[in-house]
Amino acid sequence: QVQLVESGGGQVQAGGSLRLSCAASGRTVDDYYMSWFRQAPGKEREFVAGIHYSTYYTDSVKGRFSISRDNAKNTMYLQMSSLMPEDTGVYYCAANPTVGHWGTPGEYEYWGQGTQVTVSS
Repeated sequence: QVQLVESGGGQVQAGGSLRLSCAASGRTVDDYYMSWFRQAPGKEREFVAGIHYSTYYTDSVKGRFSISRDNAKNTMYLQMSSLMPEDTGVYYCAANPTVGHWGTPGEYEYWGQGTQVTVSS
């Protein structure tokens, strides 16, 4: 079993930055596919970024967000810059040993509890 705990969310003004962390426990996840999803009120959960041996981003965050992982700490990060109000939502980290399609939430077995990000204009 893998447990995931997100941290680093908060409230920031448009143009600001935040760094989210996702700490894994239970086993090492250095060979797992790991991703960030977000969910805004009234909307479906959407893929933001993923990392395995490469990194992947949804178009709306390319050039603004950067995903990384520190295998020694069993932790994944999401550095978010130039934040916009439309980035507001609950951000979740997810992990799975294999993934066929990065953007499908059902592909991931392990999820964190989420951390709120609010960007004000």
